[in-house]
Amino acid sequence: MIINSPQLLQTNIADHQITQTVRECVNLSDPGPHVIVLLLRHEQCSTEDKECVEKMLHSFSERVFQHTMVLTPQEPTETNEILQNIIQKCANRYLCLQRISSPDDFLLIFENILQMNDGQHLVCSEGSQYLSVEQQATGTCVKKGGRERYENVKEEVKKMCTETDHSVQKENKDVGTAEVKSDQDKIHHLFHKLSLEGRRHNKLRAADVLQITEHSLQSHESCVEEELVQTFLQKILMMDYRARYISVKETNEQDQQRDADSSEDEGDFFEYVLHNTSLSSTVTSQSERIHPMDVQMAVFHCADGFLKQLMVTKLSQCQYALPLLVPDHFTQQIEFPLWTFRQINKSWKMRNNDNEIISQTQPIYNTQTPMVFFFRFGSVSSSKSQLMNSLINEKHNTFFHRNCPGSSRNRVLMDGVVEIAWFCPSGKNTDKFTDCVAFCNLHGDAGDHEKQLQILTEMASVNVVLLPQLDKNDRSAAMMNNLFGNKKPLICLLTEDQSTVMKMKKRKFKIGLKYRNQSDVSKELIKTINDCLSESSFTFRLEDVSQHSDIRVDEEDDDDCRRGRAAAQQIMNSLKKKHLTEIKESFMPHQGKLWHQWSQKNKELHRPRVEEKDIDISRKQSEMKKIREQQHESDISEFVKLFIKEMNTDAEHEKMFFIKWLRILLDEHISSDLSALLHKYDETWSAVLKLKDGSNKSEQHKAKQNELEKISEELQAATFGVEHIMREIGQIYESCSSVKKNKKDLKIHFSSLSSLAAEMMISGFPLELMDGDAAHVPLIWISAVLDQLIQKLGDQSVFVLSVLGIQSSGKSTMLNAMFGLQFAVSAGRTTRGAFMQLVRVSDEMKTQMNVDYILVVDTEGLGALELAGRSTRDHDNELATFVVGIGNLTLINIFGENPSEMQDILQIVAQAFIRMKKVRLNPSCVFVHQNVSDVTAGEKNMEGRRRLQETLDEMTKLAAEDEVWDAGCFNDVIEFDVQNDVKYFAQLWEGSPPMAPPNPNYCENIQELKEYIMSHASQGVTLTHLKVQIEDLWEALLNEQFVFFFRNSLEISAYRKLETEYNKWSCILHSAMIETEKKLHYQKENENIHEIKETDLQRELKKTSEEVKKSMSEFFEKDKDANILIQWKTSFEIKIKELKENIVRETKRKLNEILQERDLKKKIDAQILIHRKK
Repeated sequence: MIINSPQLLQTNIADHQITQTVRECVNLSDPGPHVIVLLLRHEQCSTEDKECVEKMLHSFSERVFQHTMVLTPQEPTETNEILQNIIQKCANRYLCLQRISSPDDFLLIFENILQMNDGQHLVCSEGSQYLSVEQQATGTCVKKGGRERYENVKEEVKKMCTETDHSVQKENKDVGTAEVKSDQDKIHHLFHKLSLEGRRHNKLRAADVLQITEHSLQSHESCVEEELVQTFLQKILMMDYRARYISVKETNEQDQQRDADSSEDEGDFFEYVLHNTSLSSTVTSQSERIHPMDVQMAVFHCADGFLKQLMVTKLSQCQYALPLLVPDHFTQQIEFPLWTFRQINKSWKMRNNDNEIISQTQPIYNTQTPMVFFFRFGSVSSSKSQLMNSLINEKHNTFFHRNCPGSSRNRVLMDGVVEIAWFCPSGKNTDKFTDCVAFCNLHGDAGDHEKQLQILTEMASVNVVLLPQLDKNDRSAAMMNNLFGNKKPLICLLTEDQSTVMKMKKRKFKIGLKYRNQSDVSKELIKTINDCLSESSFTFRLEDVSQHSDIRVDEEDDDDCRRGRAAAQQIMNSLKKKHLTEIKESFMPHQGKLWHQWSQKNKELHRPRVEEKDIDISRKQSEMKKIREQQHESDISEFVKLFIKEMNTDAEHEKMFFIKWLRILLDEHISSDLSALLHKYDETWSAVLKLKDGSNKSEQHKAKQNELEKISEELQAATFGVEHIMREIGQIYESCSSVKKNKKDLKIHFSSLSSLAAEMMISGFPLELMDGDAAHVPLIWISAVLDQLIQKLGDQSVFVLSVLGIQSSGKSTMLNAMFGLQFAVSAGRTTRGAFMQLVRVSDEMKTQMNVDYILVVDTEGLGALELAGRSTRDHDNELATFVVGIGNLTLINIFGENPSEMQDILQIVAQAFIRMKKVRLNPSCVFVHQNVSDVTAGEKNMEGRRRLQETLDEMTKLAAEDEVWDAGCFNDVIEFDVQNDVKYFAQLWEGSPPMAPPNPNYCENIQELKEYIMSHASQGVTLTHLKVQIEDLWEALLNEQFVFFFRNSLEISAYRKLETEYNKWSCILHSAMIETEKKLHYQKENENIHEIKETDLQRELKKTSEEVKKSMSEFFEKDKDANILIQWKTSFEIKIKELKENIVRETKRKLNEILQERDLKKKIDAQILIHRKK
């Protein structure tokens, strides 16, 4: 007799239904079943499935496993540790329909079960809570004729197996194709649920993802399935690592169904609570849930090259593992996405042999590191990815694993994917590894992915394999024998072994995992890996993966990418013969000394000294014209010619790849030399500090100081990127425009150069607005580019968002996270000057915001020292005034909670605006305090904000009085609401770099600020108006020469008071000397004085000088602004001394001239008298 009860294995079956079905089975097989056959699916089982099976079996008896076997339709296609566990409990009695050759295979196991149990049936009495006393009593009887009954069963099984044999054989003919088709169906279904149908060919573009949409202005912790892709991209571009943990909302239909079910009045408590299973059918089951990694990989498969690269770069910033080898389930090819790694740099610190800390920053695709490769054979109970996380960063899920939020058993796109992550040491003794180490992780059973296994085991420094209990006949046994015989280090992690680390032979280790504390296992594994790495000479370089055959390299497969690289490489070839510090001077002559000289002359022309005459101004204009002519006569380097030629092509996609490749190759070219220079600078700076503290070492200190300044100049010369090429093109344009003719070696008309720059801006690249090295706006060039933007886009409305802050306060990082941009943020490549970049507003949002684009302006850090070590206060004040002036809204970025430094700069900005009365501006600002750990900082700092407002108001009032302007508070000049326009940000990193991921709270703050900014972005300006505003503002700034040299408005007021006092002291000295002059003039008429000496005049002026000196001393000591005035005391003492000396000298000259005239007159009169007597 065969009893079929499939309903017993339904996960949503109620307890009373189990009771009823078990009773029927026991009654039908009275006195009890001899064999129970569990037909289980071959796919991954869940914990829920396991609990369901065990609950059902224990309903029969605690000894149920002695009578049970497992049957699956096919071999498991992926790891299934739960299924393996059930098979082991059944004494490894297991059959696969796919492998059955005849019904006798079944019967052999049946006979084995009967023999083990002495022909007895399963006694359903012990531990069975579902059977009544009567049934249990009946069940204890052993009926005769059990063997005869078994023969009948045997015949029925033969008949059943004969009927199924044909269908099994038919399936076996092309099982591979069937599995592929099934996988493709799953992928199509996944893409449909994610609204990605057709996107495998019509790719998602970076430009679409980076635009301002309604979805991007909302915070999403959960969403419906159709929005998973949008939400994932929004979060990952914002560097929010919770992009992998997005929960799915229930649909309206599910909500309505549940409401409908819950509204029914029929039934009682027991029916609904204990027996009713209808509600579970309305909830998305675990098997239907979309796996978070499927969302990531679906986007990866559907993204174009630029979006894919951007996404992987952001994943790296989130400290996530990155796709290294990716199988295409449609073409069956394996892709190596090398292009996606090209923008990733890793930084770390390590100690050299002298125990000195060495800093390294390298492009990861070209870095030689050890590599540890993790993989598994068969089904294992331990999570490989979770174990790897404990080696890299135990506080962060670098690799997604089964216990992560949102994980489900039905992942579709991850099997066969190899991910890579890097451990970067911090140079501390607590580092797990002393060098940068790569970790690779093959997802799925390695036996099913032999190509990936072969590539990675060959390239690894150490191989680590997770193994269940293996049989010599297992398909993976031969592979393990090969690895064991190889000289490369091998670590075997045995899931069914309880032993600690054991060395099997040289470079071969095993570690047990069963019943062991993961922390202990991690420590053993770290030590073992370190021991293996110390003996292994194998290193890994990402680019070398492309040398393996039978894999598709994305860069080589894309024609535009390949051509863009070839063009960039051709340009780079011209740089190889030049030293890094000579590149700009040799290849960029238009932006060097000539441009800096012209900028300085232009400022001098707009800021004439009092004593300058018209002829001096005319001379400067002639000099400026001559400089422009020299610029025009300078040859265009072959490097720049090739760049212009490539940028002048019509192939937009190829052009984008060309710019990207050029940036990548330039960074690679300068990175090693730049790192060496930075290291040299650090060493010299340390030596300068040591000598400064020492005694009698002034000569050495001076020599080291000079060496430091020389290295600083080399660092400035060595910094080179696409922005410098565009600066050179801008100066070529300005020189041609000034002399009104084309350059002889320029093959296109110079007017088309501005068109190239406009196209770059439209494509999403930043353009330099203010040259940070020359501290000047190339107004002719910027105006021409904006004209071209108007011509190409129309006179669009833009909202100008600028950012201002102290150096290294996180300005560029904030903008990159807010808009998914890629402004330079590394220490060696900080922003210089100001850059502008367009961010498109989607069509749906244009009507709401009334603007077409956001123009983001990023600036260099204020308060920085020039490379020569000199302060740049005037440049900072000038830059701040310009940036706040052109911005509709300026983010005032502050590191920490103290706004004093930016408060000073804002006072100068406000006073500059008051002085520039003709420029009609209406700026506003928002203070952003970064790195504030206290979540209640906003409430606690109300008093601080009140003081900030009062200080700004007081200073503005003071400035307005000085400038005779009607302004009673700061808000009259720059719009600022102290209640709403001060924001507090959490610290950027969740832990200590270099392995710390970004803080999710920081990302939340970014999202909130973005929403706040966009809610105020309804009042933009047209591009035409922006162009005029930039021109007027810069002209006004050039004409302003007084205000920028001060720290704040209080300084200006104090300085003016000092000047007033100085004028008084000057008058006293002049008056005293006039009296002395009168006195001496009277004496010369009555006394025989022939010469006035300086000592005579100084003696006469001594008393007055001492009075002035005393007055000065009292003023500097007793004035209410004495703490501000003290900085000018020495200079004004020198000024008074020089004044006194000048007065004495001038008086001496005048009096001696009078005496000479008197003596000459006497001599002439005497000669006349003698002549008359004759």
